[in-house]
Amino acid sequence: MTKNIMIVGVGGQGTLLASRILGNTVINEGYDVKVSEVHGMSQRGGSVVTYVKYGEKVYSPIVDKGCADIILAFELLEAYRALPYLKKGGKIIVNNQKIDPMPVISGVADYPDNIPEKLSGLTDCTVVDALALAKEAGSTKAVNVVLIGVMARSTDIPFEKWIETIKTTVPPKFLDINLKAFELGYNN
Repeated sequence: MTKNIMIVGVGGQGTLLASRILGNTVINEGYDVKVSEVHGMSQRGGSVVTYVKYGEKVYSPIVDKGCADIILAFELLEAYRALPYLKKGGKIIVNNQKIDPMPVISGVADYPDNIPEKLSGLTDCTVVDALALAKEAGSTKAVNVVLIGVMARSTDIPFEKWIETIKTTVPPKFLDINLKAFELGYNN
């Protein structure tokens, strides 16, 4: 059975490292993996979407609407935007961080209210204060690995396998912070 995961966020939040950790972990478990990264003005804080599909044999990296088993969202509005991709019975894991997009910054639009409540009313939703956990790990930039830790609990891949992958994927100078971030997310 193929698993479809969408990682959504804003440029600069580390979604690409998160997709590499996820992809490398499932490859190490013997799965066929396809990853597709979609950048929308990511250099300017725009939306970034990464599709990760894995299973016995995967033919396309794209996750269609209504087919994502898990949406891993680094920001509230991005989670809300991605909701049509979640399959019935799927799970959304969302960082409670709010980053205003350009239309909100320029006053053209308002940031929607009560996104966590709206998401929780519609589906299986886990809201995480990943920024606080990343700070506890030693760096606000570790939000991505905190969220991977939270998501890892929803897989059948053992904790130790995730740790092995982080050790081979994250640069050595950031390893200790990222290992702590993963553990804080996993145990949250």
